[in-house]
Amino acid sequence: MNDFLDRKLSQRFRTFDDDRNGFIERIDFEMSVARLAEEFGHQSESPARQRLLDLSLGLWEHLLQVADTNTIRSISEAEYKAAFTLGLLETTETFDQGYMPLLCAIMDIVDQDRDGKLTVTDEIRWTGAMMHLSERDAREVFRRLDQDADGFISTRELLEAIRAFYFDNSPDSPGYRLLGPLDL
Repeated sequence: MNDFLDRKLSQRFRTFDDDRNGFIERIDFEMSVARLAEEFGHQSESPARQRLLDLSLGLWEHLLQVADTNTIRSISEAEYKAAFTLGLLETTETFDQGYMPLLCAIMDIVDQDRDGKLTVTDEIRWTGAMMHLSERDAREVFRRLDQDADGFISTRELLEAIRAFYFDNSPDSPGYRLLGPLDL
């Protein structure tokens, strides 16, 4: 693992670690989904909220299987990074297959007019609610992802940026600052 990916994974780990206790746990996934759903008016009985929760908990269970080496049902940052070193992300194709349902579930909650696009306000709200991204960072992410400058980011542009976050080491890639500036 190169230093660049190591820093990106540290950053992603922090967005997963919702309660900031130094471990990723099931409650972190539950709380981030609840905050996102509530931000966009989806109560506990909402089918979109339940779908996102199911997919998020599936992701949690997968991470637990591949990363929880001491089997205490929590994942440290070192375990999280080790799982990537051991091939958690094999190819961009398998990444897309695994991540697209989760992204679609997020869009089902966030994209309230169902046009497949997010506004800057949508971006600020969803990344703030789900991953604690600041408004300033969310605006910058939006600016970078809106490559055609039409005032929207599409599901496709978002997936490309998320994929680039994990697979592209170029500082010019759309995913470079996906979660805000990287710690140096």
